[in-house]
Amino acid sequence: MTDSIAYLPQRGLPGIQPLDEALESAPLPLIVERRARSDRRGQREMREEWLPFTVEVVRDVESLQAAVRVRQQAYSRHLPTFSATLAAPEAADLEPGVAVLLARSKLDGSPLGSMRIQTNLLRPLPVEASVELPSALRDANLAEATRLGLAVGDAGSLVKSALFKAFYLYCQQHEIDHMVVAGRPPIDRQYLRLLFREVFPERGLIPLRHAANIAHRVMSLDLLQADRIWHEAQHPLCGFICHTAHPDIQVGVHAPRVRAMAAHLRQWA
Repeated sequence: MTDSIAYLPQRGLPGIQPLDEALESAPLPLIVERRARSDRRGQREMREEWLPFTVEVVRDVESLQAAVRVRQQAYSRHLPTFSATLAAPEAADLEPGVAVLLARSKLDGSPLGSMRIQTNLLRPLPVEASVELPSALRDANLAEATRLGLAVGDAGSLVKSALFKAFYLYCQQHEIDHMVVAGRPPIDRQYLRLLFREVFPERGLIPLRHAANIAHRVMSLDLLQADRIWHEAQHPLCGFICHTAHPDIQVGVHAPRVRAMAAHLRQWA
């Protein structure tokens, strides 16, 4: 998830702990309903949880505007100069094959977070404008998460976890081989904790053109191995990502009406 994770004020949500252990004892309305199902052999199956927000792919102008607002205001906290360039939708937001995710509060509809997912199925990844990836990655199906912005508040970490899960599910649906992220210090540490591996361990931080030439650590995670890696490491988010169904996270493959959105957004800009 390229660039920094930034935050803006948020209203209307109670205190929430994001990790799976915290979910076990979380109060309403964090989990509106939970159901654990078992098959005839008594083996535990996927459980269901409802969140106080939704995560969906942007498919209309209003939703894209909301994603842009949360993105621009979030970056303004830590990168004010760069955030000034994010006040309007970027060209990449409307490219075919690109998905902009929006987390929106069920309480008042306010935007709580956003992320953009770009794959190399139609064109190179944004990071490839700054560095040549190893052949093992260039020859694979890749997806890069960029422009992550979150709302400040007790639910911010949960929203971040849900957006990351949406990224993971999106990659599964599109038969992606490797998830790619880039983070500037100290944001890069959270991806290392998610067991992403450095793509260029010998080079360290790399300035990225699509991130105002700010130095980032480029990392990747093998999607087919992710479940096993998290299980073996007993990662605290493994249950949230791999063993819980969240009906509020919807990342279907339906594309937005790009031409219609572009026409409206030209007038808005």
